[in-house]
Amino acid sequence: MSGSAAHPRLELDAVIHPPIRLSVLAVLSRNRRLEFGKMRDEVAVSAAALSKHMKSLELAGYIQVQKGYVGRRPRTWLAITEPGLNAFERHTAALLAISRGPS
Repeated sequence: MSGSAAHPRLELDAVIHPPIRLSVLAVLSRNRRLEFGKMRDEVAVSAAALSKHMKSLELAGYIQVQKGYVGRRPRTWLAITEPGLNAFERHTAALLAISRGPS
């Protein structure tokens, strides 16, 4: 192997890499904040699967989970954080660099 540049795969974020997490951050990068049920429908997963992946993203500091009420009904909202948006942008840039290959 030759060349001194690091391979773009080294920029991939293991927290974001699972497809559901990548999908959640992609949606939030466009919407910034979304109600749990809408996110579940948007990424086409079960509530249980979404909850599991939300925990990983929240622990990494990539999303904030906010609970509240609409009328008397409890609701949960997901919001992307600045570090989450930055990590998502780095991750997607790495994916693009990998798919384009060496220049």
